[in-house]
Amino acid sequence: MAIMRRLLRSIFLAALVCLPAAAGPHPLQAADCRPAALERLRAAPEGFSIYQAIKDKKFFLGWISCNEAQFGLPTAVHESLHYITAETDAFPLVHGGQLKRPHQVSGFFAPSLIAPKFAASDFVTTYLRPGGASSSGDFLYLLDELNAYTHDLNTAVNLARAVEPGDQVDHRDGLAALMAFVALYVERAEQGEPATWSGLREPAVARAVSELWGRAEKVMASSCGIPDFGTEDKPLIRQFCKPGPQASLQKILGRAPVCPTACLDPAPVAARQNRPLVDMTPTGSVRRN
Repeated sequence: MAIMRRLLRSIFLAALVCLPAAAGPHPLQAADCRPAALERLRAAPEGFSIYQAIKDKKFFLGWISCNEAQFGLPTAVHESLHYITAETDAFPLVHGGQLKRPHQVSGFFAPSLIAPKFAASDFVTTYLRPGGASSSGDFLYLLDELNAYTHDLNTAVNLARAVEPGDQVDHRDGLAALMAFVALYVERAEQGEPATWSGLREPAVARAVSELWGRAEKVMASSCGIPDFGTEDKPLIRQFCKPGPQASLQKILGRAPVCPTACLDPAPVAARQNRPLVDMTPTGSVRRN
């Protein structure tokens, strides 16, 4: 699964850092694809801006994978988002700007309590089960992951016509999962967590959720025309498009949320035969604690 592949890669990168100098360069480092990867990233302006913004360029470059068609660029953008967010105490937003992190949400109920609402998956294990990512115990980090996956998918969409066609990829899965997690979190808050529900409706918190959700909606919609861009996305999208989560979200957003119904449509045969070129980079993420 995508998240497990990324976890193994993060462990692998950590191991490379620990290798003695005498061990020599790893094959992944031998053929330096980084200049070509960065040049390709210019096709995704918001993704390239993350590379420009991060102070530790080595951190970004460490996520580049020379044996992947898109060099792991969506992954590099995603993980660098976490780095920048922690350093600046603000969420960098897709299409520009930033949003101060609302630390008061760390006092809300633990997102792990909504895990039973979802079928077992790597996303649930990683982001909602205790012992996984920080998001399992702190809603602030669930918002962090929502923003990171928004940038991740946005980069993948912008790079989608640069590689060979013909494969099913999972770019849409991560954002679908985080949108479902946030939507069902809000629904549970309204139904049975009065302190959190009150906190979610505080102006600063409601604005933060609205800003992040709105950008996620737009990026998700932008991916719907690309066939075979997800493997687990449709059940997750259907879950956050149910009337209950939609009604609860509407009270926080101040408007009706947009269900990306086009992402649920089966791709017509003609579209599959002439599908846009897609990136094979896995899009699962493990938050660096």
